[in-house]
Amino acid sequence: MAEVKSDIEIARAARKQPIQEVGGRLGIPSEHLLPFGHDKAKVSAEFIESVRGNEDGKLILVTAINPTPAGEGKTTTTVGLGDGLNRIGKKAAVCIREASLGPCFGMKGGAAGGGYAQVVPMEDMNLHFTGDFHAITSAHNLLSALIDNHIYWGNELEIDVRRVTWRRVMDMNDRALRQIVTSLGGVPNGFPREAGFDITVASEVMAILCLATDLRDLERRLGGIIVGYRRDKAPVYARDFKADGAMAVLLKDALQPNLVQTLENNPAFVHGGPFANIAHGCNSVMATTTALKLADYVVTEAGFGADLGAEKFFDIKCRKAGLKPSAAVIVATVRALKMNGGVKKDDLGIEDVEAVKKGCANLGRHIENVKQFGVPAIVAINHFHTDTPAEIEAVKAYVAAEGEEAVLCRHWAEGSAGAEELAQKVVALAEGAVSQFAPLYHDDMPLFDKIDTIVKRIYRGSGAIADKTVRAQLKQWEDQGYGKLPVCMAKTQYSFSTDPNLRGAPVDHAVPVREVRLSAGAGFVVAICGEIMTMPGLPKVPSAEKIVLNEQGYIEGLF
Repeated sequence: MAEVKSDIEIARAARKQPIQEVGGRLGIPSEHLLPFGHDKAKVSAEFIESVRGNEDGKLILVTAINPTPAGEGKTTTTVGLGDGLNRIGKKAAVCIREASLGPCFGMKGGAAGGGYAQVVPMEDMNLHFTGDFHAITSAHNLLSALIDNHIYWGNELEIDVRRVTWRRVMDMNDRALRQIVTSLGGVPNGFPREAGFDITVASEVMAILCLATDLRDLERRLGGIIVGYRRDKAPVYARDFKADGAMAVLLKDALQPNLVQTLENNPAFVHGGPFANIAHGCNSVMATTTALKLADYVVTEAGFGADLGAEKFFDIKCRKAGLKPSAAVIVATVRALKMNGGVKKDDLGIEDVEAVKKGCANLGRHIENVKQFGVPAIVAINHFHTDTPAEIEAVKAYVAAEGEEAVLCRHWAEGSAGAEELAQKVVALAEGAVSQFAPLYHDDMPLFDKIDTIVKRIYRGSGAIADKTVRAQLKQWEDQGYGKLPVCMAKTQYSFSTDPNLRGAPVDHAVPVREVRLSAGAGFVVAICGEIMTMPGLPKVPSAEKIVLNEQGYIEGLF
């Protein structure tokens, strides 16, 4: 068997085209591409405004089964499908999220695809890229500094320092910062109080940037951030500190979508990066809506499994941006299905058809869930060389019994050629079936009922449980006019339940809501469930230990 190149080796050998040529394929004039080197650029706000009247292309969502250590390849399939659509003559663009430094140096790795279905420049995308995450971190922490400064200089707004809800952020996994005490050291340093850090991808500023439609909308949303409460429990907003203007200044360039290319030189927008287990898990509205004005087909992804990413894509992003997806692709691997069927990671290379069949219950649940939203769906089996014909046939037979079709895809090894059949099937689905898309719940439903609806209809749990404090907080927000907001579930990505070890398709489990947070500027309520953390920690052996510069000055260990 030929030696298999690593993702970074494949990416480094790519024959990239100047970004102006890539943009030209979508009709973006070079003067409206603000270059970062030769292979990446931001698209100007003026150009985006000029194409708002164009007809929309078709939007294809790529989602997946629940992730396992075996790997699913959702981003890889997104890129492969985009390349495949271009291969069969369609004008297609890819829209994915930017990578957080936390997973890159932690456990998960980057977010640029893999094998011969990647977006490049891979190293730049997985590290500092165009600086968007740094700008978001700076804008978020500017607001933090203004809050503490206001309190120090007399607290004219009469903020209850016990009820400051705005935490600081950084783009790295660091469990030591989850709960901290600030302003120690005496009078010159302010008033000591409990505080903490979240990871940048969980920041409301990240969500706002990804849901904003233009610079004015961005500034309005920033002003609407609730940072804490007075003693009478009246909310205090970012605009009360006159923070919205300065924050928007820090974010004005970050708001513009980033254009890069796939290994096959097809256009890809990479912009924004909220996690789906603790935030809403989708790339920016600006990137998606711009791509829809420029391409016949736009392939986008939503983070983790369909229970998190797809649900939030439909119930938050599509609801807020007025998007109507034409079709969905649900990615699965034989390896991951075997893990859902009880096989240990070390034994995944051994044929086990019965485990595949058992694990298919997880896939079936996701198929049912996507269909609940009225969106036509197809399953993509992301091929691994250890898959056997009998195992692949077992997946196809299961999906057929569910009334859908599964297509074997080899894009990781073959690029667009390996996704050609999937591309043809997706076109037939998008152009043949009529999407009856509708969100899961209506705006007027009470907030706790929205949470409970997701638990029962998407997770198949017995219901959401919450103590009186959580329920009272939700009721208070309803009384303040926030009852029509959608909810964003912060929950483990590994299971339909809140127990990450409970694989497959569990039913009748309770989902405890530990805490709720109001993201008034972004426009949703976050329900923190089980033991999920908004600031991850590093594993015992972080990926950072293997990431080095070699003697030639190239990065090694990044994946």
